[in-house]
Amino acid sequence: MSHLHPYERIAVTISDDGLLMRPHDPDPHDSPSCVRVSWNRTPEVEQLPSDTEIPTADWSASVVVYGIIGILDLFNASYLLVITARRPVGSLLEEAHTIHGVKDVSAVPLVRDRARQALTSIAARTAALRRPSLEEVNLSRVEKSAHERHSHGLRTESVQVVVPTSDLEQVQATPFPSSGTSTPASSESVAFPDRLSPWTRLAGRDSVTAIEGPSSVLNPAAVNVENDETDRHRSKEEQHAELEDRVVRECIREYTKGCMFFSYRCDLTRSLQRKHEQSLKCAKQDDLLTMLNALPQGRRTDRSECKTNPSTEPYATLPLWRRVDRQFWWNEYLSRPFINNNLHSYVLPIVQGYFQIANFHLPVNPQDPNDGSISPVDYIIASRRSRHRAGLRYQRRGVDDEAFVANFVETETIIRVQRDSISNVFSFVQIRGSIPLFWKQFGYSLKPPPVLAPERTPEQNVDAMKRHFHNTTSVYGPHMIVNLTEQKGKEGTLCGAYKAYVNQLSSSNVSYCEFDFHHETRGLKYFWVSDGTLLSEQKGVFRVNCIDCLDRTNVIQSTFARRVLGMQLGALGLLIPARAGRSEVDIVFNNVWANNGDAISRAYAGTSALKRDIGGLLNDGVNSLTRLYSATFSDWFCQAVIDFMLGHRTLSVFTEFLLKLRSTDPGELMRLSRIRAEAIATSVSLLLEEGETLFSGWTVFSPEALNVKLSERFEEKVLLLSYDYVLDKVKLHTRVPLEMIVRVVKGAYIVSSLEEASRDPIQNAGFLVSWLSVDQSSSQKVTSPYMHNSSQPPASEARRTPSMGIPFAAFKVLPIDPTRVEGEFTTTYGELTDDLTGATTCKEVVDLMVDAIKRACCKFGTGLREDFIVEEDVVSLEDAKRATSMYARMEYSMKRLLWLGG
Repeated sequence: MSHLHPYERIAVTISDDGLLMRPHDPDPHDSPSCVRVSWNRTPEVEQLPSDTEIPTADWSASVVVYGIIGILDLFNASYLLVITARRPVGSLLEEAHTIHGVKDVSAVPLVRDRARQALTSIAARTAALRRPSLEEVNLSRVEKSAHERHSHGLRTESVQVVVPTSDLEQVQATPFPSSGTSTPASSESVAFPDRLSPWTRLAGRDSVTAIEGPSSVLNPAAVNVENDETDRHRSKEEQHAELEDRVVRECIREYTKGCMFFSYRCDLTRSLQRKHEQSLKCAKQDDLLTMLNALPQGRRTDRSECKTNPSTEPYATLPLWRRVDRQFWWNEYLSRPFINNNLHSYVLPIVQGYFQIANFHLPVNPQDPNDGSISPVDYIIASRRSRHRAGLRYQRRGVDDEAFVANFVETETIIRVQRDSISNVFSFVQIRGSIPLFWKQFGYSLKPPPVLAPERTPEQNVDAMKRHFHNTTSVYGPHMIVNLTEQKGKEGTLCGAYKAYVNQLSSSNVSYCEFDFHHETRGLKYFWVSDGTLLSEQKGVFRVNCIDCLDRTNVIQSTFARRVLGMQLGALGLLIPARAGRSEVDIVFNNVWANNGDAISRAYAGTSALKRDIGGLLNDGVNSLTRLYSATFSDWFCQAVIDFMLGHRTLSVFTEFLLKLRSTDPGELMRLSRIRAEAIATSVSLLLEEGETLFSGWTVFSPEALNVKLSERFEEKVLLLSYDYVLDKVKLHTRVPLEMIVRVVKGAYIVSSLEEASRDPIQNAGFLVSWLSVDQSSSQKVTSPYMHNSSQPPASEARRTPSMGIPFAAFKVLPIDPTRVEGEFTTTYGELTDDLTGATTCKEVVDLMVDAIKRACCKFGTGLREDFIVEEDVVSLEDAKRATSMYARMEYSMKRLLWLGG
């Protein structure tokens, strides 16, 4: 049987043909083979036979990594993301089920020379970390103290061991991205001015070959703001390399915030109760196979242990990645090259959230002061953050069309108690998630008001909420909604809408009420296994939310957890002793939940949680201002990277970001795609007369008025060969007989000269259709009384109308912007019309559209003329530059400086 668990240590070296990997500590019963990742822009991953000899491979020069995150495909090269340092968390109920946190990540370029430098840099940094220093004289004493503080629940963020930096500085000038050695705690110790300064986040133009970790601070003098003239003199590869560095840095930063965890031996994505349910299901399947004599040879049939042991892994014969819950598996998309090649031992599922294992002691008989016996208690917290609707707080709010909500987190608290030589294991699960309505919030102030999405109807909100609760109640059981948003003030409108829609839902599995803490927690059920016997199961769940699902939510969830802790210990006859001041239980409990809140807050808001106590007021103020800065500037690019590394968007997301300095929600792209398809169908039913034949229909960008190429107002329209249709409502339409079309011009259609992507004629193309005079050959019907005649351009735009009297309409095709849905591609045009399927550039789309127009006109003879189609720029780059004001250039440069860093 092949190795089913991910390798704990992997040796990596280079050869002439690619990057080579193999287990550093091979199983003596296994004959491990070598895996090769080729030196390509789109690398090939293959497993080589175990007896294959590669003369150019030098395994003595290999470096050891602790796991593979995956492959990141970018503009000029691809990168292998590897874990180069891990942070031990502890063992989950069994010694073999160790949990680790991701501490350091490195990106190895899949280009031979750059990869060699990257591996050398990894080896040098590892050696520097292991070299004895002055601080290591008392290292054992520090480690012992840290261990004692951890076991008592004290926070150890202030305990830092300094390592020599001379060697690190020597290797930082290599083309190799790394997170360095920063820890989550270090990011919180940055001085207040530095945390708010944009210069700490900017990458200079010369940083292509000097990539450092997320804690590095750059000199403001290194930032070079260039205009579009300079951009055009730089090659596309240079510009892509600059952006590529930013993407790799941000991707590494996401994995080194201190909220990514993994295990080589156990599934971290499911709670103990869900694993138990799966074990029962697995046992029933095996019983059925046994009856049919179809059970695989060597497979164990005695499932008694699976029914009672809370640490049993169900379906243990499957590879680890086949057993995890995919909604909590954050690096699935990056791992696809290894999954597709059945390289199970190189696929390491990573979970975002927080895991901590602590312990405290309780007196067995607190009533007897002479009885000094104590009972050890292990207290474990496991928070799992969903990858669906993932992102940052002002970028992702509410629910999407797939019924996923932002910042959905499942938090499980596990208690293991030894009582009278009997092991008791308890588990209690809570969930949090954004209010499941369509709403948004613009992060341009310290406390912006949340608003319901005006484009969404009440029916759409009810449908999304219904599907969301259907999905979650099927997993967690009945919900008790604990809504912590303010009933009045800025949050009052959203709070009232939430309550009204839940009442309208009238679901027996969803309860929303004015919360009475003691009443609602009376008779609460939890998962309990004692000495191999299942005594209780959790039958429902608290669903807690505030606006962010961070600070207030964490406080209330910890209150529920504390109440349940007392109930669980009381079931065993153990009591938390009442003492003046804080007891050991208080210290451990508060530490665990404070760390949990900090980790989830770093993932969603970029800072630690706000503690809301007197001692933390100053730090809360700093975190609030840092959140405001992040929401206003840096979060836009971070969100684009998150969408890309999760596989929701292609590289086009960065082209869109450079043009708009923000990116579109992948769910919104899919919704617009469906709206466009419906718009074409609606326009056909409303406008085509009986007996007419539809040749083709498309959605395009076009100036609001006819006879205009450039305008301050572009709108999305539907073109049915000769129809002009507004997307959201038919305000007017223009009918042009095909026999009156005299000319079609196709070519570049550039409406902005601010960014390289917007100047690319291949991806910025359109066409212009001219026909005979409107007075002689066309009829126009206005279907909305408030709409002006669009064939007459405004006076301010009359100077752009050609001097010739023939009317025309200009159309710019929509960008080819594929979105991924579970690994599949769905393009903007692929869902609309079959005749555009396969187009990969805007120029190809224009060619297909113009060819369709010509074929339609050929039936009337007009399309047969040699000069019917003319290839020339509809709007050239020079025209776009002249139309771009100096103010627009300055505004874009300033936003780019603040949001992107150059």
